[in-house]
Amino acid sequence: MKKNLLIIGSSQGVYGGIEAYMIALAEAASAWEEFNVKLCFKIVKGAEPVENLVKSAEAICKDVYFVKRGSKELVKLLAWADVMHVQNMPPDIVFPARLMAKKVFLTVHNRRLSEFNLHNLIWRFSIQFADRRWYNSNFVWGTWEAGKKSSKSDCVPTVCRLPTSWCPPEKRKGFLFVGRWIENKGIQEILKAYALNGFDSKEHPLTLLGDGPLKPVVLSLINELNLKNVIMPGFVDDAQKQKYMSSTRWLLAPARTQEDLGLTPIEARNVGVPSIVTRDGGLPEAGGQASLIAEPGNVEDLARCMRIAVAMTEEEYQNRGKLAKETLVNFLKPMDFYRQAYTA
Repeated sequence: MKKNLLIIGSSQGVYGGIEAYMIALAEAASAWEEFNVKLCFKIVKGAEPVENLVKSAEAICKDVYFVKRGSKELVKLLAWADVMHVQNMPPDIVFPARLMAKKVFLTVHNRRLSEFNLHNLIWRFSIQFADRRWYNSNFVWGTWEAGKKSSKSDCVPTVCRLPTSWCPPEKRKGFLFVGRWIENKGIQEILKAYALNGFDSKEHPLTLLGDGPLKPVVLSLINELNLKNVIMPGFVDDAQKQKYMSSTRWLLAPARTQEDLGLTPIEARNVGVPSIVTRDGGLPEAGGQASLIAEPGNVEDLARCMRIAVAMTEEEYQNRGKLAKETLVNFLKPMDFYRQAYTA
């Protein structure tokens, strides 16, 4: 007899890392004959699902739901499920699920906040009700379970569809940043470090993918630093993103936000591209052994790492790229890991 599997989580209605992970889970689970699968996004107050999220979800799962908190539709979905894979630990999902005696698995994407308030207190309570807890990085795990780790817990890095395009290492050039242009993601530090090194933009081009509220600041800083030929394509589709990522020599992820994990260094590793990351949250885990590590917010240290990257011999660079990809195998769990856990 088939089990009913509900993959569910809160969402701002946009296609982000958590949404991509949920869609990847639903895609894999839809092929498992022992499950009926439904995918549910609980849209936060004041938000609406955008078109790219709706289309991406409906393209891989026949039963997709966008529901409001406390709605009858949400309650019906919880009642339908035998097994739930919940993102983080929303009490309006976890508590009813336990009252209904459902099997509950949590993937915890975000670090535990230190502020002592009712919201955080409730979340710290609801996380205890899971049958299993999977933290997406050791950094996040340590914020929730600082001492002895629970026997119900483990570190399971989250991923979505990884890029597979390939560019020969000797044909790769320059540095690449991928992400939203917001404060503390390290975009200003990248530009300052790049300018400090005086790199030839033809030999070592700098590409900034994405866009965001920091764009006026970025454009002003480029002008102030007199940087020429910074490549800024904006947001691109998945195929273009894969092409940029596989053809760059180094991926840059120099955040200072206490990143919970960091998806782009993992994506880069899958196409053999090493990263320069900061010692920030889960980024060193995401970058792996092949990465170069700078101190968060330190322009001079980031510039130092970029100089090391440029000065590498072709043999050393190719060895790092190979190490980046090979060590990813043991870092990530195959999708069948979840299949076995759901049925245990």
